[in-house]
Amino acid sequence: MNVINKQSPKSKTKEKSRFSKINAWFHLWLGLASGIVVFIMGITGCILVFEQEIKELTSPWLKVEAQIPEKVLPPSKIYASVKKALPEKDIHGLWYNGLDKTIKVDVESDSLIYVNPYNGKITGMVDHEDFFHEIDEGHRYLWLGREIGTTITSWATLIFFLLLISGVILWFPKKWNKTTINSSFKIKWNARFKRINYDLHNVLGFYSLLLAFLIALTGLIMSFHWVRESTYWITGGFANEKEKKEIIAVKKDSLSKPKYDMLTSADIIFNKVRNEIAKQNKEAVIIHFPDEPKDNIYACTDMHNGNWRDLYFDQKTLELLPNSKKYIGDEKFHDWMSRSNYSLHVGAIGGLTTKIIYFTASLICASLPITGFYIWWGRKKKTKKS
Repeated sequence: MNVINKQSPKSKTKEKSRFSKINAWFHLWLGLASGIVVFIMGITGCILVFEQEIKELTSPWLKVEAQIPEKVLPPSKIYASVKKALPEKDIHGLWYNGLDKTIKVDVESDSLIYVNPYNGKITGMVDHEDFFHEIDEGHRYLWLGREIGTTITSWATLIFFLLLISGVILWFPKKWNKTTINSSFKIKWNARFKRINYDLHNVLGFYSLLLAFLIALTGLIMSFHWVRESTYWITGGFANEKEKKEIIAVKKDSLSKPKYDMLTSADIIFNKVRNEIAKQNKEAVIIHFPDEPKDNIYACTDMHNGNWRDLYFDQKTLELLPNSKKYIGDEKFHDWMSRSNYSLHVGAIGGLTTKIIYFTASLICASLPITGFYIWWGRKKKTKKS
């Protein structure tokens, strides 16, 4: 006689209930452990979303009256003008930011120097340790220093990513009816504060879920090498292929001399980038002066919506080297994803519209530890009373 063992509906319910309890326990204690860090990173992230817009409104030295491109002074003229005014400063590079913006001069100093691109005059010298620098330090390192702070924020981001997954499981209604749909998708504003707080955690957490996942994932890609390489592989690239691209360089005879001096070379490359290479935001170009005769000359262009394009020129021949980046619109999907990670993280990918959306999502993420803590605290007090 064959006996067929069938699991009763009761045991299935118990199994599901056990999983729900473990998931709820997991969500609670990981949330309590990472709550303060997530709150700080969420609030600082909100502020950093609009860093450039706020700076332009509050920093008059960043703006100039726009003129025609032909009137923009080349790097050699800007270099000479700044060197004359500040002979003790070592100038490493120039950041041209557009026809209506000043040039930022890269010097080894605690100050940032800004110069008018049409006459070379210094418009401002600003303390590098400004408000946004401090906010950025908090977002990246919790003001604890790079080594300790990075470790904490990296693991807190991973915990937050796992909390999002467990949160979805907790949010998912057991039955889809009018009552559960209303409680899952709507905030009951006329209820008691405890219920409103629960809805703020549950409902707003759901609506911000996709962006919260994206913010967390892009943060993990920045934080962990294995996440970065895995994402590159999953999206169709290969880790060794990426490494080869990064190390390709053209080796020249070390005894040969450059065709031009450093400043003349910078002028030629500056004009070449603006007129022949750049495709977006052509008047925004970074030129970095090489520290050693053997070093390549670095330039940056196509700075738009949080993306940029790194270029490397041989100092002797001024040829564009193979390890220079393509225009991002010409990249394969895996390389596009890799280069767009920063803009996807900060919300700059779609301009002001996506920044507003990211600001809202980041604010909700910052609120989740607070509303979650109050839910736990309320239940704890209720248990004590019972």
